Amino acid sequence: MPATLNKPPKPTLPSGVDDPRWACIVARDKTADGHLWYSVSTTGVYCRPSCPSRTANPKNVELHDTLQSARATGFRPCKRCNPDGPSRTAENAILIAKACRIIEESEEEPALEKLADAIGRSPSYFHRLFKAATGLTPKAYAGANRANKIRQGLLPGQTVTEVIYAAGFNSSGRFYANATHMLGMTPSRYRAGGTNEEIKFAVGETSLGAILVASSTKGVASILLGDDPDELVRKLQDRFPKAHLMGANRDYEALIARVVGFVEAPQIGLDLPLDVRGTAFQHRVWQALQAIPVGETVSYAEIARRIGSPQAARAVAGACAANNFAVAIPCHRVHRNDGSLSRYAWGVERRWLLLEREASCQARLPRSGLPSPQSERQSERQSERKGDLRAPPGGGGRPREQR
Repeated sequence: MPATLNKPPKPTLPSGVDDPRWACIVARDKTADGHLWYSVSTTGVYCRPSCPSRTANPKNVELHDTLQSARATGFRPCKRCNPDGPSRTAENAILIAKACRIIEESEEEPALEKLADAIGRSPSYFHRLFKAATGLTPKAYAGANRANKIRQGLLPGQTVTEVIYAAGFNSSGRFYANATHMLGMTPSRYRAGGTNEEIKFAVGETSLGAILVASSTKGVASILLGDDPDELVRKLQDRFPKAHLMGANRDYEALIARVVGFVEAPQIGLDLPLDVRGTAFQHRVWQALQAIPVGETVSYAEIARRIGSPQAARAVAGACAANNFAVAIPCHRVHRNDGSLSRYAWGVERRWLLLEREASCQARLPRSGLPSPQSERQSERQSERKGDLRAPPGGGGRPREQR
């Protein structure tokens, strides 16, 4: 009987899931690019951690500390993430930076098609790419750049005519039609530092303390809360140092009553024009805040994601701090990423009162709501009364197919 040769078992490579670096691949961590690569035996390719391809089965994955090690497998580089060259994110950043320079150096606002052609992308793809990278559409970025040119040009030393053409306007009519919207006042008044701009104001009382409401010719310009009415007036003077502050007459009392009613019951809404002054980024943040439903709270990071700038959570917090419209622009509904409440311009106690008042208007708060034990207990009691059934945590979902 012929002897049989027993072949030694083929050594098995450790599964990628046993390596703590596998989490970087699952998360598509861009910060791991350039420090880690992985190869997939079933597809015969090697990739960078941020590769957008479908997540591979960890049993078929081998991790590599160097690019040379990944190449040594004999596999080809992935065509989607290009592990041999710069990442897609880096390439896109270069293209967007080029588009921004074109916008900033153009005398007139360049057309979307022209910008897309300059960086070699289709207009629709370029539009999405630009907004994802900057948080602004190309048109909004061009508008913000034009407004900045106007602000700089209206400083002493240049005539208004020079400013008109330096900002890319073809006629004075178009300039004056847009200047007030961009500056919040006429160009001549802006050049004078807002001198003699008329601001009406009045002080009232709410359950949250004193309230000051101020209005320009465009709409409500400030809503301030505090304990001392005189201090609120001083804050208004600091904000409009060269304006002419006028005590409001009896006709203004109706507007004050509407604002006070809104503060007492935010769910009724405030149907008044607001004269909101700020940068393009601040405007986007404040618009996102106004979209938060009464009774809900979100984190700074979530607001950053909603405006298309996921890395700008700290800048979002800065925009919230610059808000001068208490309750109307509800920065009190935004909390830190860990769920705790940050500082509030009009006092943390007022913030709690506002949030609890808004919570009482709802059947129950979402789980991402107030980090307050009292509010949580109230929410649970309301849920029990209504027979509310919550989905169990970690609810099932169809797993992603693995390659």
